[in-house]
Amino acid sequence: MITRTIQSLVAARLADYPAAGLVGPRQAGKTTLARALSSLYFDLELPAERLRLDLQWDALMGRSGLVVLDEAQAWPEVFPRLRGAIDADRTRTGRFLLLGSVSPALMREVSESLAGRLALIELAPLLSAELPDLPLAERWLLGGFPEGGATGGGRFPQWQLDYLTLLAQRDLPTWGLPAKPAVTERFLRMTAAVHGQIWNASQIGQSLGLSYHTVNSYLDFLEGAFLLRRLPPWLPNLKKRLIRSPRVYWRDTGLLHALLGINNADALLNQAWVGASWEGFVIGQVVEWLAARGKVVTPHYFRTTDGYEVDLVFQLDSRLWAVEVKLTSNPGEAEFARFNKAAELIGADRRVLVAQVKDTVFNGQSGLASLSGLLEILGKETG
Repeated sequence: MITRTIQSLVAARLADYPAAGLVGPRQAGKTTLARALSSLYFDLELPAERLRLDLQWDALMGRSGLVVLDEAQAWPEVFPRLRGAIDADRTRTGRFLLLGSVSPALMREVSESLAGRLALIELAPLLSAELPDLPLAERWLLGGFPEGGATGGGRFPQWQLDYLTLLAQRDLPTWGLPAKPAVTERFLRMTAAVHGQIWNASQIGQSLGLSYHTVNSYLDFLEGAFLLRRLPPWLPNLKKRLIRSPRVYWRDTGLLHALLGINNADALLNQAWVGASWEGFVIGQVVEWLAARGKVVTPHYFRTTDGYEVDLVFQLDSRLWAVEVKLTSNPGEAEFARFNKAAELIGADRRVLVAQVKDTVFNGQSGLASLSGLLEILGKETG
């Protein structure tokens, strides 16, 4: 079994709270991780499992051990029971682990029944740092879903296409997305086409025959379902004019590449948008690796109208980080100088240009690093 970075965080949250909720996209590995933590597992999407839990409830409440409830939102009746069991003995921690893809039903039940009793933790698909034997270029191409190729097998990109079809036809409507599956599939392809670009809801809406309000509501939903990541602009008080619309990225590059018709590394490298794909990949790896270590950051980007930009800006503890991403193994001095100028504009405390280099050079404030080198720098900074 692959050791997940987030496992220590889950254990820490369960030591502090009566319950924890492990959320994330389907097939990201939530069930595998939970089963490694406890054998008391119930899949509440299955009527037989609900009955088994009902009949064993009193016995389970009287014994120690972590109870895992998968897809808890499928059986709303369990939430009042959970609240009652927790309130009967608030000193007991580590009693319940709830699993689920984020949906309005799950979040409503959590907020109404378990507020203050449960810690929410997000599990992303497999990170590059969790797959040391898989070449970084393959992890970038295939994405992080275990069954999508990250752990072996030749199912890419068909697995990804089937995954998205199932989401569009079954899961997203069930979770509350008010679009017909055909419209959802078109919307997914269109968001893939503008991956890493400045978001223009009106332009997307014209293509779909929808208002920009509706398009933005769909974007909100897909962001909440862990498919897309929206980066708001970092807006310091400068005299320069700034870009103020968000950028939108696909969170999993395997899904992105499948939607755009890519099936091998050579095809990917021949695309005009390959730099945007690499940029989104690096941003996701950094943000999700930090979150798995308990350091949740809010990612931004920065861009002026005259072209000074930083791909990733985030506040980590008391320091402001600026990260620029380049798809090259030999970035030039001019590139670093322009990045450094942009980082100065926002007053960044730490400045790192990430490229496909072998050696990391960092003087404590600025430097050049590979992706793994940047994660090493962040690890030292955060302990």
